[in-house]
Amino acid sequence: MRDWRAAHERELTPDGLEEDEDVDLPDARAIDLVLRAGELMLASGEGTETVSEAMLSLSVAFDLPRSEVSVTFTTITLSIHPGGDHHPITGERVVRRRALDYFRVNELHTLVQESALGLLELEDAAARLKQIRRARMPYPNWVIAIGFGLIASSAGLMVGGGFVVAAVAFMATVLGDRTAVFLAKRGVAEFYQMTAAAIVAATIGVAMLWVSSTLDLGLQAGAIITGNIMALLPGRPLVASLQDGISGTYVSAAARLLETFFILGAIVSGVGVVAYTAGRLGVGIDLDSLPSAGTSLELPVLVGAAGIAMAFAISLAVPPRMLPTIGALGVMIWVIYAGLRSLLDVPPVVGTVVGAIAVGMVGHWLARRAHRPVLPYLVPSIAPLLPGSILYRGLIQITQGTDNLEIGAVAGLLSLAEAVMVGLALGAGVNLGGELVRAFQRGGLAGAGMRSRPAARRTRGGY
Repeated sequence: MRDWRAAHERELTPDGLEEDEDVDLPDARAIDLVLRAGELMLASGEGTETVSEAMLSLSVAFDLPRSEVSVTFTTITLSIHPGGDHHPITGERVVRRRALDYFRVNELHTLVQESALGLLELEDAAARLKQIRRARMPYPNWVIAIGFGLIASSAGLMVGGGFVVAAVAFMATVLGDRTAVFLAKRGVAEFYQMTAAAIVAATIGVAMLWVSSTLDLGLQAGAIITGNIMALLPGRPLVASLQDGISGTYVSAAARLLETFFILGAIVSGVGVVAYTAGRLGVGIDLDSLPSAGTSLELPVLVGAAGIAMAFAISLAVPPRMLPTIGALGVMIWVIYAGLRSLLDVPPVVGTVVGAIAVGMVGHWLARRAHRPVLPYLVPSIAPLLPGSILYRGLIQITQGTDNLEIGAVAGLLSLAEAVMVGLALGAGVNLGGELVRAFQRGGLAGAGMRSRPAARRTRGGY
């Protein structure tokens, strides 16, 4: 593939342009295939750099001369110069609707690899693409909804809420998700869908907290809100934004990062309104007893970590055969984080970075060995360390505070800043793990190994 790609790039030389006087126009079906495959891959949640590599691989496989690909957050452009007296040909597709579906991403990677190896003719590849586009996800819609609930219940179990609180967290998150679906069908913007989902689940959590305190049940009802926050946190756009930034596609990176902060804003708005209202109604929340997993390595915590990772994978339509591996990676990242914090007393951000680097290395290695995309391994596996409890603490400190409102607001803002730092540490860590694997392995969808990656070119100084 590297030799094939190098020969394809040599056609860009002036001598090649002079020799190509009588050339045939490229097949319009191949152009359409490359554009539609890239569009579906980007709409299903794949990163910008990988989409570019896949489109270039298809361009080489189906003899599209002198191809240039431009991929942004919502637009895909393919430009081809046939040579001779022919004008360049440019096609564009716009992604207007995105639905996270790692099952389709996995199938599209297989399509690209088989095409690049010459195992598929153009007609067969086009038929396979149409089949992938029409294929059903491996889980029905009700299983996806249950997956969101299982994220919250696993998180509730992980932070010490117990089985009763985990069951209520499951119901609260599913009700919140159904509320968001109801609003989506009526054309309400996604920001308000997320806000409504957070409000519904947080209201149920506060009601459970009031019942527990009134009847002296001793339940960690705050774990319901923590679990819902974990289910709503934007792990996928966070990882993809840092991945795009590191690979040099800064426009897409900025757009994805802005999407991440908009989702965080919706969660903060929804939970913050409920927490403030609860405080005004006299439902107090003790800051000293907020749910947190700490650095525990007990069996319920490990089961919760595996459950969060696998439930997150189900909500992203990851193929079922990958779930056990993802559960093991979820346990691994938590064991590394908790072990470093308890044994070496490192700050949370340091433990998060080390755990994320380890998961990034293992995930990239598994993806390369199995010839699969890497995001289905990485995004669910970091879910146990998403800063749900830190974000919840910050919101409570801001809305209820202490006797000194100014001190409470400052403490809350510091907690929110810590939550953002932990999230960025997760994204940067898994990407650094991938860079370490890339540094010692060759290959990629377009032969983008150690020496042929555009983002690796130095921008200052010389080689």
